[in-house]
Amino acid sequence: MNALQVSGLRISIGPAAPVAGVSLTVAPGECLAIVGESGAGKSLTARALLGLIPDGAHMTADELTVDGVDALRLDEPGWRRLRGSRIALVAQDALVSLDPLRRIGAEVAEPLRIHRPRMPRVEREERVEALLADVAMPDPAWRVRQYPHQLSGGLRQRALIASALAGAPAVLIADEPTTALDATVQARVLELLRAIADRGTAVVFVSHDFAAVRRVADRVAVMQAGAFVEEGTVARVFDHPQHAHTRELVTASRHEAPAARGAARDDEPLVVVRGLSKSFDRPAVRDVSFDLARGRTLGVVGESGSGKTTLARMIVGIERPGAGSVRIGGVAWSRRDEKTLRRRVQLVHQNPLGAFDPRWTVGRSLREALAAGGVARGERRARAAELLGEVGLDAALARRRPAQLSGGQRQRAAIARALAVDPDVLVLDEPVSALDPTVRERVLALLRRLRADRDLTMVFVSHDLDVVAAVADDVLVMQDGAVVEQGPVADVFAAPRHPFTRELLAAGR
Repeated sequence: MNALQVSGLRISIGPAAPVAGVSLTVAPGECLAIVGESGAGKSLTARALLGLIPDGAHMTADELTVDGVDALRLDEPGWRRLRGSRIALVAQDALVSLDPLRRIGAEVAEPLRIHRPRMPRVEREERVEALLADVAMPDPAWRVRQYPHQLSGGLRQRALIASALAGAPAVLIADEPTTALDATVQARVLELLRAIADRGTAVVFVSHDFAAVRRVADRVAVMQAGAFVEEGTVARVFDHPQHAHTRELVTASRHEAPAARGAARDDEPLVVVRGLSKSFDRPAVRDVSFDLARGRTLGVVGESGSGKTTLARMIVGIERPGAGSVRIGGVAWSRRDEKTLRRRVQLVHQNPLGAFDPRWTVGRSLREALAAGGVARGERRARAAELLGEVGLDAALARRRPAQLSGGQRQRAAIARALAVDPDVLVLDEPVSALDPTVRERVLALLRRLRADRDLTMVFVSHDLDVVAAVADDVLVMQDGAVVEQGPVADVFAAPRHPFTRELLAAGR
């Protein structure tokens, strides 16, 4: 018997039908991956399997059976009894999903209190520690007393998986569980999900990361416009795609290495970093030095907590170094030169939705940036339209607020805003980590074009080594705040010298 049986699942929101007749089966011990572009209906489908649909939405199906239970007959109290005990969810953002005011032990214990209320307290505490040990949480007896913010991204995701497994569900829904995790942590979480499936749990794995799908899934369903357009084994679908949309997604997931570039034209490098260090409660960046020539792109890679983002924030002047210096065009960050340098170096955030003022239209945000760049008031509206056009967006989108744009459109708008002051250097912190393959490839192509057209220098922070190989000329590998290896991307990735670099590359394959 299948652990999950769905036929003719339809979800309508007003006149729209974002999920239009989905059917799927997942057997115990099997992992089915659902892939597709943003807006294809993947997450809406996944959450509908748990009876979680948005307000105002209407769901129907010919069949929805979870571990032998006819879920179509359930009211909301019935769904509550089903969730956690027979089907459970692992969401994308563990920091948001976990209660910041509760310790990890209490979070993992909650399903046990709900579904096994007569379990003695001592037995429940022992079970919580055992669950954390099952998901390879180091020192579970200590972790149960910690809060979510005290754990790394990978450890938070493990805690969330432990909580989902507490009720021993027959079906586990994993909705983008490895997005924004670095390569080694992602590999560990994927190994854990595969082990969960191998122990007999049916797993539905929603992801835009084709490499992750290859590592964990048995079968894959490709979704477009609310329907599955192709299904089959992972090897068959990815190696011999039949549908045009599948071929487009597979092509977008295979990055081309950047064309060979000549030596730097300037005698002096544009960005010079020397002995850069920064500590908070512990050292975050330790004695980092590098030169970056005009028109070149430097990739910065490493695990979560390795110091990548802190290094990026010091380059753009948001964080002050504890020691060392950053010079842009020969000018060091100082109060006297801060205004000049803020125009020469710009940051593109990982999450543009959080970086934009949600109350303002995109056009207003662009005009504000143009004003900071000294553009006359009468020229700002036309210049904003030109910037949107330069990043491949329609000028009409200037009238929309950030929440009304797709993820790819918001990222392009964020790049347009960074370009408003005509910078020499762009620092991009995980700019494509949450984007699906086709949108990600368009943004990477945009960055390559802008680099050529504007002669931009870029610092590209990413946990995705494949993306770094596609866009960067040189790379820094960071571990525990220090640079353990650096050099041309082709040389470092082809023949890594440091054991940690080799580990990162192995985890990314």
